[in-house]
Amino acid sequence: MSPRELDARVVHARLGLMRDLLDDLDAVGPVNVDGLRHDRMLRHAVERILTQLVELAVSVNGHVAATVFGKAPADYRSSFDVMESGGILSQELADRLRRSAGLRNLLAHEYARIDLALVAAAVPAARDDYRQYVRLIVGWLKDK
Repeated sequence: MSPRELDARVVHARLGLMRDLLDDLDAVGPVNVDGLRHDRMLRHAVERILTQLVELAVSVNGHVAATVFGKAPADYRSSFDVMESGGILSQELADRLRRSAGLRNLLAHEYARIDLALVAAAVPAARDDYRQYVRLIVGWLKDK
């Protein structure tokens, strides 16, 4: 059953976890294919952080979608559609975040051998895009 009201405390808690993950991602420093290939712990950490960032954002999106817009997103990618159509995210940011949801699916379900170049390229994008996401949601919540 979906909650009837937006719970800002829940959203802020999830955003706080996202900030922590972004700080952890910053702490690993530059990420490249060779580093991911030769340091399995780095690879596991980076993949887990990327996956968790998407899952937390989708959780926020789903909560906002259900309580504010009265609809439940069908999947991870469409949760960013709801946030875009609600005017919370720009089309450009929503597009980039939808791509990160696709990478999350690859990482979580290991559909095929993971292209480490995709993972390495996703790191700076995640740092920028998810920090922007957190800032936008925090700003949006101030008006609620």
